[in-house]
Amino acid sequence: MATDFTVEALKQKLQNSQYKLTYQRKVVLEVFVNNPGEHLSAEDVHDKLKAMDADIGLATVYRALELLCSKDIGILQKIEFGDGCSRYELNVTKENTHQHHHMICTNCHKVIEFSEDMLDDLENDIFKKCQFKVTDHQVKFYGLCKDCQ
Repeated sequence: MATDFTVEALKQKLQNSQYKLTYQRKVVLEVFVNNPGEHLSAEDVHDKLKAMDADIGLATVYRALELLCSKDIGILQKIEFGDGCSRYELNVTKENTHQHHHMICTNCHKVIEFSEDMLDDLENDIFKKCQFKVTDHQVKFYGLCKDCQ
C-alpha cells in the first residue's frame, strides 16, 4: 500500500506538475510516508511535525495538504468522515481502479479500511439504465467496531 511511496517518487510527481518539493511539502509528505494507512487531519500532521522539531505553522500545513490533494498533483486524498474534520491519506489508487472504503466506529471513531469492491454490478446497471459511466465512488459504513460492540 503506502509503502510503495517514497519521498523521491513523490518529488518527481510534483516536478512533473511544475511544482517544487519545498522543505515544508517534503516534511508533510514524510509524515504520510512514515505513517502508512493513517487518516490524518491537518492538526494531526502539525502535531507530528512538532514532534519532529519541524518549525512549520498550521496554515502552511493546510496549504501543503490542499496542494498535495489537488487534481493536478493527487499525491494525497482528502476524506470526510462526517464529523466536520477533513482527513488526508496517501493516494494509493491506481488509475481506473476504485479506492478502498472505510468503516467508521461511531463510538471510538476508529477507521477501518477494506478494499473489496461489491458495487461493480450496480455500476454496470447504472451505465445500462442511465448512460452514466461511474469512474469512482466512496463507501463509508458507520457502526460499532469489534471492540465497542
